[in-house]
Amino acid sequence: MPRAPRALAACAVLTLLAACADEGGGATEESAADYPTEDIRLLVPYAAGGPTDLTARAYGASLEEQLGQPVVVENLAGGSGAMAMQELIGAEPDGHTLSLVTAGTLVLTPLANEVGYTKDDVTPIGVMAEVPSVLAVGSGSPYATAEDFFAAAEQNPGTITVGTPGASTPQGIELQRLKEEYGVEVAIVPFNGNAEMTTALLGGNVDAVLINASSDVTANIDAGQFRPLAVSSEEQLPWLPGTPTLVESGFPELTLSGSTFGLAGPADLPEEIVTQLEDALRTAHDEPAVIEQVGKEYVAGEFRGAEDLREILDRTQEVYEPLLRG
Repeated sequence: MPRAPRALAACAVLTLLAACADEGGGATEESAADYPTEDIRLLVPYAAGGPTDLTARAYGASLEEQLGQPVVVENLAGGSGAMAMQELIGAEPDGHTLSLVTAGTLVLTPLANEVGYTKDDVTPIGVMAEVPSVLAVGSGSPYATAEDFFAAAEQNPGTITVGTPGASTPQGIELQRLKEEYGVEVAIVPFNGNAEMTTALLGGNVDAVLINASSDVTANIDAGQFRPLAVSSEEQLPWLPGTPTLVESGFPELTLSGSTFGLAGPADLPEEIVTQLEDALRTAHDEPAVIEQVGKEYVAGEFRGAEDLREILDRTQEVYEPLLRG
């Protein structure tokens, strides 16, 4: 081929490649601008019927209305949250797969197990709810107070069974700290969320639970089926009057077993989509229907967004990594 036609052919190829590159970049920007274009999967790393499920469905309904696409809640319990997190990080970062996340699923589970991900493999979007924990027993329990319970645990190391929403959850790790830092040993029994724990306690299959003090649990307390012994918050809760804190029970360091429920997407979620979802989450946070369904006790007065959720996860890792990694 003569030199001139060769040069023209090369230029044509380069022009075509450049056009393709421009089209690719434009398509990315266009897809972010048009988001969402299909159903949004909202994963929940625990079983249906518990506070995480309730929170996800309340916010999901608001997001669906705001974004104009169905939000389909999927419960993927198992592996202390690892199953749902693996599904999340393997999804395309296009905003059509999101997940409710907690410090337990994103920080404690990876620190305690080889699960193939860390907190840095997701994109934080914002906080949906914050729920303290309560140490509770059944109505027929011989332990009338926290003092009775912990005295029995000291006298019978490792024999009193306490359910938690997974081994690598704040509740499970705090019970490990109870043994390591205070010499009080209980037998930890992990479950897949509040619903399973409630069934186990009501059925007499565990002696106690360290459980999220969400509306389903407080309903059982109000009905007289659960007896609250202590709460994880630094101060007593106005909606569980008379229930002492773990701090007041002699364990000043055990204040971290509460749960923050956040929303996150896969890593590399485009900034435009993060901003859109964060704004939608902020709107949902202030909606009376969402507050009523989640519980006003658990929705903070001021919305906390992506950076706040990231700080919570970073702080949890800072506190627990030395404990779990030695």
